[in-house]
Amino acid sequence: MADTVQNSNPENNNNNNNNISAYYQTRAAHHAVVTSDWLAQAQAAVGRDPDDSPETAVPTVAGKPFSVIDEFNSWRKQPDLAEAVAAIRALAAVIRNCQATTMMELEIELKKASDSLKSWDTTSISLTAGCDLFMRYVSRTSALEYEDFNSAKSRLIERAEKFGEISCKARRIIGMLSQDFIFDGCTILVHGFSRVVFEVLKTAAHSKKLFRVFCTEGRPDRTGLRLSHELAKLDVPVKLLIDSAVAYTMDEVDMVFVGADGVVESGGIINMMGTYQIALVAHSMNKPVYVAAESYKFARLYPLDQKDMGPALRPIDFGVPIPSKVEVETSAWDYTPPQYLTLLFTDLGVLTPSVVSDELIQLYL
Repeated sequence: MADTVQNSNPENNNNNNNNISAYYQTRAAHHAVVTSDWLAQAQAAVGRDPDDSPETAVPTVAGKPFSVIDEFNSWRKQPDLAEAVAAIRALAAVIRNCQATTMMELEIELKKASDSLKSWDTTSISLTAGCDLFMRYVSRTSALEYEDFNSAKSRLIERAEKFGEISCKARRIIGMLSQDFIFDGCTILVHGFSRVVFEVLKTAAHSKKLFRVFCTEGRPDRTGLRLSHELAKLDVPVKLLIDSAVAYTMDEVDMVFVGADGVVESGGIINMMGTYQIALVAHSMNKPVYVAAESYKFARLYPLDQKDMGPALRPIDFGVPIPSKVEVETSAWDYTPPQYLTLLFTDLGVLTPSVVSDELIQLYL
């Protein structure tokens, strides 16, 4: 998903190219409620690993007014932190720094901050879903209206921090849940670079499982090159493919693993361009397609076809001049319908595509 940030000011990006989403500009360089039962289960599942290095808190600059966008961009500089989790951390900081004296004022400040983050890049599905999930989760605390404001604010901060902590650990939960599906001697096809898919493969490598990986190049940002480099560091046998070689090599593949920019109500996914055609080829050859995605990417969207999504554009460099009369397709993602997906590995559990709508109901109610 989104990787290291090079330019934290979206306005500067817009000055360069108003048609390219900020999400994909930064990527090229490097509506929900969680139930208390799920919170308890997830907290118990992840535990507390003594080897974990805690996230570095973002320092507050003395004399400088608090800005949720600045806080968000500061968190995003951590290379392993997802964009949605950075937004969750930034919103938690809003509660800590808010000067409101009533719950109503605090909710208004949170709403403004959430809207600012979502407008930073309207094409980022996970960013919008993460903000909506946070708003629903931290603000629906029973008996808040019966307490004094300071204790209510303290409880909100506590819940916000815990939610952010669990969201950060979602990737590790998914890595653990997926291990029963990776067997010795298997060949896994992956598309582009997904940090949660990399976590799955890294966990398998650390478990001494013997497998090899086929990485698509992931044009135009060549994210597959990055994944192949990371896997090589783990001594995992890896072969790099051009994107058009998927069908040619599919008969050697045992399973496909992809990430997701968003998981929609139908149980399908929105992911980087090329995912749909890979799923089609895999389905025609009876190869399972597994999706690894955190629950904060579950979005209340129901696309009917490939064009039924908000535009997310990215720059394309073919390496040679393109005549002005030639139109270039610059869409950044495609939609894969649920019938071409086998299972979704999430921090809520291993789900079939048909169960996703039920989970969304639980998250949003």
